[in-house]
Parts: sequence; C-alpha cells; structure tokens
Amino acid sequence: MILGISAVIYPLAVSKGTVWKEIPFSLLASVVLAFLANDQLIDKQSHSVLLRSDGLILLSFFVIFLYYSINLAFEIKGIDDHVPSKAHGTVKSIGLVIAGLSGLVIGGEWIVNGAVHMALKLGMSQATVGLTVVAVGTSLPELATSAVAAYRKNVDIAVGNVVGSNIFNIFFVLGISAIIHPLPFSIANNIDIGMVILASLLLFVFMFTGKKRSLDRWEGVVSMSIYVVYIIFLIYR
Repeated sequence: MILGISAVIYPLAVSKGTVWKEIPFSLLASVVLAFLANDQLIDKQSHSVLLRSDGLILLSFFVIFLYYSINLAFEIKGIDDHVPSKAHGTVKSIGLVIAGLSGLVIGGEWIVNGAVHMALKLGMSQATVGLTVVAVGTSLPELATSAVAAYRKNVDIAVGNVVGSNIFNIFFVLGISAIIHPLPFSIANNIDIGMVILASLLLFVFMFTGKKRSLDRWEGVVSMSIYVVYIIFLIYR
C-alpha cells in the first residue's frame, strides 16, 4: 500500500542491489515466518506457536541483515558530503533518545489497549483489528516518509523504508516479542502471511515489467487495489 501510493506520486526507480538483495531478503523473512509459525501443518502438533527458540532464529536472521546493512553503509563514499547531519551534545542526544523511546512505549500501550477495546465493542477479532486499524496507524509514519521521499524524488529512501521495515518487523519485532512471551498462531493467519509473501513477490516481478527496475504508476495502482480488496476481505472474514 505504502509503495503503491508512493509510486503513484512518482515512479520509483530501484537500485540493482535492492532488486536482487533487499527485496528477496524481505521475501525470505515472510517465508521463514510461515515455516516457523505452522507447527500444526508441518509438525502435526495440536496447536501452533512461535516459541522462544523461533524468536532466536528470527533474531539471528536480523543480525545477518544488520551486518549486511552496516557493510553496505561503509561502502558509500563521501556520505557526509551528501547527507549533512545536525550535531547535538551528548546530554541532549541521550535526552532525545529517552524521550522518543518513552513516547513509543506509551503510544504503543495506548494503541494496544484501544485496539482491544475496539475489537470487543465491534465484535471483531483482535487479529482483524491488528491487521487493519493498528497496522494502518503504526504505518502512517512510514507512509509519510515514503510519500514525501517520492514527492522529492528520493526514490531510494521511499523503497528502502518499506522493504527495510518489513524485514525489521518480522525478524526483529516478532523475534523479540516471541522471546518475551511465546506467540500463539492460528492457521487462519496463513492467509495474512500469504499476502505478505504475495506483496514481496509482486514487488520483485514489477521490477521486470514496464520500465526495468522501476515501480511505475500503474503498478502502484495495482498494488493499492490488491490491498483494498484484502482489507474488505478482512472486514467480512
């Protein structure tokens, strides 16, 4: 959805490295999650759950991705000349980090409590609310970032923001969450994982349709349309 809107604003030319490394890694994240979460289908267990050991596996993949990202950053020559940064004192920097983290914790608590209350009031499952209201709400900063980046024609930021977020959410966020407390998984949620896999596959395929290594406007419209259909499906599921 985010890349779809960004592509409609301005076609997104994608670097060769993103096409052959970051996008496939995002697809890998979804596939690994599907394998780890489906104990009922794969191991014939009575129920499926993301165990702490599964969380450690996800975090291991995240460490590999982090290592790749750090090495990629070091390969960029003269980055300080192209991306000037505003310097802050140590105390102010620590204060900003603490304030930001506190805001995230408090905001996350409000979102979760509000989503649970909404689910109970509307008779919707918590999974449905999480996949719609919470997902959209938590993705708004990413949407704003990618949309502004596309408008300013900073297409690498627009694409990297979304692909990197998908990898981070699966490998790091779910990994940490599973370590804190094992996460039950319903077979019905395979449809949702399937949509994530489909989205990554479509993004990869779109790199070779129309203008090569570019997400064109019509491809953005197709992506948005698929997401709208998916949301309607969730509401009526």
